[in-house]
Amino acid sequence: MVELIKYNSTIFVLFFAFFVASFSSFVIAQSDMHLDEVWEKRGAEAWNRTLESYEPNPEKIVMHINENIHRSLKELNAEDGLNSTRRQLKKANNGECMATNPIDRCWRCQPNWVDNRKRLADCALGFGYKTKGGKDGKFYVVTDSSDDEMVNPKPGTLRHAVIQKEPLWIIFERSMVIRLNQELIMESDKTIDGRGVTVHIAHGAGITIQFVKNVIIHGLHIHDIVPGSGGLIRDSVEHYGYRTKSDGDGISIFGAQNLWIDHVSMRNCFDGLIDIVQASTGITISNGHFTDHNEVMLFGASDSYTQDEKMQITVAFNHFGKRLIQRMPRCRYGYIHVVNNDYTHWNMYAIGGSQHPIIISQGNRYIAPPQNIFAKEVTKRDYAEESEWKQWTWRSEGDLFLRGAFFVQSGDPNWSKKHPEISDALPAGPATQVYELTKFAGALKCMVGKPC
Repeated sequence: MVELIKYNSTIFVLFFAFFVASFSSFVIAQSDMHLDEVWEKRGAEAWNRTLESYEPNPEKIVMHINENIHRSLKELNAEDGLNSTRRQLKKANNGECMATNPIDRCWRCQPNWVDNRKRLADCALGFGYKTKGGKDGKFYVVTDSSDDEMVNPKPGTLRHAVIQKEPLWIIFERSMVIRLNQELIMESDKTIDGRGVTVHIAHGAGITIQFVKNVIIHGLHIHDIVPGSGGLIRDSVEHYGYRTKSDGDGISIFGAQNLWIDHVSMRNCFDGLIDIVQASTGITISNGHFTDHNEVMLFGASDSYTQDEKMQITVAFNHFGKRLIQRMPRCRYGYIHVVNNDYTHWNMYAIGGSQHPIIISQGNRYIAPPQNIFAKEVTKRDYAEESEWKQWTWRSEGDLFLRGAFFVQSGDPNWSKKHPEISDALPAGPATQVYELTKFAGALKCMVGKPC
């Protein structure tokens, strides 16, 4: 009898274990099925938005930002002589606000900026110029730095804010460090505005902008990002689903449109600082300060994903600083305008790519590594013979090269003559003034009641 009881108990335990495993598989399968249906629909909608956002004449966008740069420099030179000789990532010595590029001059230097935060939404230039973020929505104040609930985020947390359906302008009650337990998946029409406090996204997962539109990320410190383990994560008020392990990017942009990343300070993420893939377009990365990282920016993740031909990105007024190695950016396909950035450090190369991206480098300062004689070249082509990459349009116009730095151009040598609207009529700001244009790169220390 004892043996029979043991035997029956064993059967019961095995049957129960089989039932639990089968039920769990069913739940996950149902979750995956629901996830696939939801995300497939979002992906189809995102591709349609990419086609709508794509600029058939990108040179017009290039010319527009160049016009604004020249106007700002003219105003700035009239206000105060430019005679600084060293980088100072702080305010002018007299304590007054000194906005030095056209994006900053649009909103900074106003003592009432905190009462008119949404003016920022009218200041984007470059391919992300359409981005308005949460301008048409209410303010959402983040009061809680925790991130404990992935499926039912607590009101007052950043995760709860970004999944809301309606437009929101998200600000922070106080300075805080937010450790994300899983990737932070955003909904459309949001602004994350870190001005007036100090906000760190650190020591956890990063930010994911997938199949959405119209997002501004401004004034954050993003660093020491690690992969999220994956699991059930809410991605909107109406849906949550199973996510696999995240890559560990600081900001991951996947199939998204009309985005603006401005005045961020980023370093030391597991994968990239900013990765932009899957036909994302209409994007500006401006006024960023990037340090302490290997593979900084990846634009296009697959040689086989030809839809990235629609990718259009502006990289402007950024400082690529200490202890960076490569990919500033590394591009596949697309049209990339790199204008008035300060490249003071790299250890392998600054700008690279494959699959014939169009890269227009204008008015940048490139300072090669002082010791590594094999890293003087700014550019690097991958997976193509010289006979092939010589056909790619990679042009350098008005760039400044120091310590032996050099840019290997390719494509039509008469390209500039064929586009006088951006090269002859109004080129980028002079590379000799890049220090001034990027002087306040990174998250600003804005104080309430004072010009930012």
